[in-house]
Amino acid sequence: MQTIKEKYNKTAIAGMKEKFGYKNEMSIPKIVKIVVNVGTGSMSDKKKIEEIEKGLAKITGQKPSPRAAKKSIATFKLREGSIIGYAVTLRGEKMDSFLEKLINVTIPRMRDFKGLNVKGIDDMGNFSIGIKDHLIFPEAGHEDLSKSFGLSITIVTDAKTKEESEELLRLLGFPFSKK
Repeated sequence: MQTIKEKYNKTAIAGMKEKFGYKNEMSIPKIVKIVVNVGTGSMSDKKKIEEIEKGLAKITGQKPSPRAAKKSIATFKLREGSIIGYAVTLRGEKMDSFLEKLINVTIPRMRDFKGLNVKGIDDMGNFSIGIKDHLIFPEAGHEDLSKSFGLSITIVTDAKTKEESEELLRLLGFPFSKK
């Protein structure tokens, strides 16, 4: 099985040159970073928040950074400065290994999977995936199913258009649904 770097160098570069007519290999879009976010909401249960932090660290292989609330909202019992989520930014080798695991292991484990939606690509060429249950990741462990949480994954590319980003991700092996 090819790694993401090998797929990019062998298939994606050739495919992108053929489809979009790039003359220089350096102008071909690539994946810059992956951002994984988990929202804890305005939970007051410290143990649950700690479990979410540990679970995200296991999944990504990197310590998550806490995200604090910017404003107080009384109706949600939210105070400014309280932790409402965690985020991890992956680059380099960790990004490549996470991407390989996401494409080859995690996405096929999704229940009733019919393909990723192309509408998840925004106008800047970034692709966002929402995962309802973190237990589809093999590292998550299945000790207690009541501690499951959802997360969002944003794959940031330096593509200029939606079409370029979609073709790049398709060539790298993302299983998009048929149009």
